[in-house]
Amino acid sequence: MVQLIESQQAPLLARPFYAGASPTSPITASLAHVPEMLEVTLPFIGKILGPSAIGERTKEIVIVRVSALLECRYCVQTHTAIALDSGLERDELLALRGETPLDGFEDPRERALIAWSDAVALGRGAVEPAVKDALHEHFEDPDVVELTLLVGATMMLNRYCSALELPTGEAALARLRREGIE
Repeated sequence: MVQLIESQQAPLLARPFYAGASPTSPITASLAHVPEMLEVTLPFIGKILGPSAIGERTKEIVIVRVSALLECRYCVQTHTAIALDSGLERDELLALRGETPLDGFEDPRERALIAWSDAVALGRGAVEPAVKDALHEHFEDPDVVELTLLVGATMMLNRYCSALELPTGEAALARLRREGIE
């Protein structure tokens, strides 16, 4: 949809975001068209998706689930590959992607997390009290705030990546092929 800017063509203000990343993510390469947005967007994304009090497995459950619900091919494929490294099993990922039932998620904490992610991503207005209560049984207020920001940031990225039809990186696609996940 838009040309992905290679490092050698990147505007001067975008060049620091190309350092060390090989290959450059399609998100960075597309945002480089507007370096002033790149400067605020990537640190925000990094803060939301990066290390925090919320574990990587928990974050990837949210990201894969929300991305599947919003049908973002790029995010589903990219984060399915990442989620494999965060401890999620193939069958769990297929369930989060909506390809199999969620029966494999027996942990009440993860079931509450999935229900919260579904409600925030697909709902309109306030989340139902039963879903809120279930989440609060397993997560404290700071975690709820962070998880909700994670759902919202994932939704924003889903819309961005889908609208611009960003391509999934070959490394992620190769990993999915090795795992038998398309």
